[in-house]
Amino acid sequence: MSSSDIFIGETIGTAILILLGGGVCAAVTLKASKARNAGWLAITFGWGFAVLTAVYTSAPLSGAHLNPAVTLALAIKDKDFSNLPTYWGGQLLGAMIGAALVWVAYYGQFHAHLTDKEIVGGPGAQATTAKAVEAQEKGAGPVLGVFSTGPEIRNVVQNVLTEIIGTVVLVLAVLTQGLNDKGNGLGTLGALVTALVVVSIGLSLGGPTGYAINPARDLGPRIVHALLPLPNKGGSDWRYAWIPVVGPLIGGAIAAGIYNVAFA
Repeated sequence: MSSSDIFIGETIGTAILILLGGGVCAAVTLKASKARNAGWLAITFGWGFAVLTAVYTSAPLSGAHLNPAVTLALAIKDKDFSNLPTYWGGQLLGAMIGAALVWVAYYGQFHAHLTDKEIVGGPGAQATTAKAVEAQEKGAGPVLGVFSTGPEIRNVVQNVLTEIIGTVVLVLAVLTQGLNDKGNGLGTLGALVTALVVVSIGLSLGGPTGYAINPARDLGPRIVHALLPLPNKGGSDWRYAWIPVVGPLIGGAIAAGIYNVAFA
């Protein structure tokens, strides 16, 4: 694979991943959405199908890593870090493009949600679940969850460990079951396995932090949230932002170590 194929494939694939994954979060969260309040099952399966679609689309070009933690793990496994910047650059750019497309697709819903006094406060507003969550997250605006993750309980050690554990599960599944014949990315059957593992992680381990398990998936959309001209959008919670970046990278490295010791 050439550097241009890798960059283009990861950009396209990660954009699709975030468009569909962030899209289901928007669908469940925003006012005037037909899927509002559809719940956690909709979110977890939406992200699983997002992974499936993104992998099938980008695998012919880049091997469909779509996740800096997966790329790091494969680099450690193969002892080849030469393509790491290219993969990571495409993944971050793609995540930002995907998040911007979610805003475009749900433009009217974002406006309706963020101008509703019951959501953002104002004269005569009543306490709502959204406001309670906003207060609990200390600096996270009322739609930040459409773009990036946040903890239900702020405990740095627990939050980091949760992201590490979830990413270890994901990356071990990729390394043991998901790779193509060349071992440099996801294969056709591996895409399905990985998508189902993402659903499983969301259902079982997603409750504490929202299961980023992918640094680009969290950081790229968080940057877009900070840049977009959304009314009353609130903060982007940069105080928490390092956790869904560092935790998954540590988890990916640990998974690669386990694989090299136990499976290679």
